[in-house]
Amino acid sequence: MHILSITYVLALVAGALAVPSQLDTRQQPFKSTAITEHAEPWAFAFLPDNRILVTERRGNLRVVDPATKSKNTITGVPAVAYGGQGGLHDVALHPKYAENSIVYISYAESGSGGAGGAVARAKLTLTASGGALSGLEVIWRHSQRASGGLQFACRLLFGPDGALWISSGEINQMTPSQSMTGNLGKMIKLYDNGTAFAGNPFASQGAVQAQIWSLGHRNPLGIDWDAQGRLWEVEMGPMGGDELNLIEPGANYGWPLVSQGKHYDGRTIPAHSTRPEFAPPKAFWVPVISPAGLIIYKGSLFSSWKGNAIITGLSSQSIVRVTITGDTAKEAQRISMGKRMRGIREDKDGAIWVIEDGNNGRLLKLTPN
Repeated sequence: MHILSITYVLALVAGALAVPSQLDTRQQPFKSTAITEHAEPWAFAFLPDNRILVTERRGNLRVVDPATKSKNTITGVPAVAYGGQGGLHDVALHPKYAENSIVYISYAESGSGGAGGAVARAKLTLTASGGALSGLEVIWRHSQRASGGLQFACRLLFGPDGALWISSGEINQMTPSQSMTGNLGKMIKLYDNGTAFAGNPFASQGAVQAQIWSLGHRNPLGIDWDAQGRLWEVEMGPMGGDELNLIEPGANYGWPLVSQGKHYDGRTIPAHSTRPEFAPPKAFWVPVISPAGLIIYKGSLFSSWKGNAIITGLSSQSIVRVTITGDTAKEAQRISMGKRMRGIREDKDGAIWVIEDGNNGRLLKLTPN
């Protein structure tokens, strides 16, 4: 039997593989409305006035009016290290944005040794024709840089307690994911000003360690809360082994010591089952789906999806729906979109918004048929 087939069978026996369902070639279970097109969009965030901030990887921040399908430019974005997977990445609003107008952006920045991820905050002043960032302050950086421009991640999410979460990629360096002397390959929990959140699991070990909530991550590109206040995360594996994880304080998720995939040169990696001290994924994918974004759906428009993980896939060109029961997860549906899918958000009315990857990537609003 082919080696990959053996791996696949063993994974089925282990019971953790999110077996890809047949690509849904029937009518999509939603109406898709195109709003705007963008050059290499990465992420977006809803403003209180119903406009939408959209990041483009070359370093452009746009403001979109869905009512008129117009887009304008926000000035004051810092220089980004565009190349590979790097550029301008995520955008998030401060929990008290209505009072302070503060937004957060993550991006790749150049420096000694290559590029690393950074997170900054700034005041956003909106106008009828766009807007501007002012008073920009970098509040967090990767503790090292590397050439190659890979696996920055840097998704941003505010928690119910007001904490800022950053999903820190390992910029293709692997071993830093297991090192407690740096913040690569970690889930980071901070106050809104960038200082380490009190009560983090490694707070007593030093300034860098105090930022860390969990470790052993590769390229964590999606994070969201469920209705119970639990944090879920999706990350890209190597050749196989994309993961959906339930994030626990102080847990080690094993990369690069364990994985359900292989190295790109064909070298094997021990499976999670060989090292029980590492937290295994709740679902994983062989072959990969290339997860790029995640929401745990909380609305009522798609009533049967409530509590499900909805994942955007790049190489799979799909939206993947995963049911969550307790602390178990299983793929339930894969909806073909015909394009590489990047960002995903849920609006206040329960509509799902997604954005396509690459040139001419469309911002789409999904509502039930």
